[in-house]
Amino acid sequence: MSALTPWLTDDGLRVFLVLTVIIGGAAAFLAGRGLARAWKPLWRVFFYMALLSAAVRFFNYALFDGALLSPYYYLVTYAVLVAAALLGFRMMRTTQMVTLYRWLYARTSPLTWRARDA
Repeated sequence: MSALTPWLTDDGLRVFLVLTVIIGGAAAFLAGRGLARAWKPLWRVFFYMALLSAAVRFFNYALFDGALLSPYYYLVTYAVLVAAALLGFRMMRTTQMVTLYRWLYARTSPLTWRARDA
């Protein structure tokens, strides 16, 4: 058993935060960035997060005796991971647009850009 196991088994919220939000969310964020960096379409985020959600749910089941085939927990995990992946996708796409097409676009925030004035 790892050093984190006693801390994580006290209640389900801690397991959810560590496994789904922190570890799964980081993987989803990086996957979203990778998809944007490769200029893949946005719909692929939803497909890959469905697969990642199944993996996170399996880890929850295998490591912490969580419910494996619960649609509710799967959808909650899916929603968290899609949000993280969309954030990573949009941040990378904004960076791409304002660096590769700097004469056309200017950054307005970490997630948006606008057309430059002529």
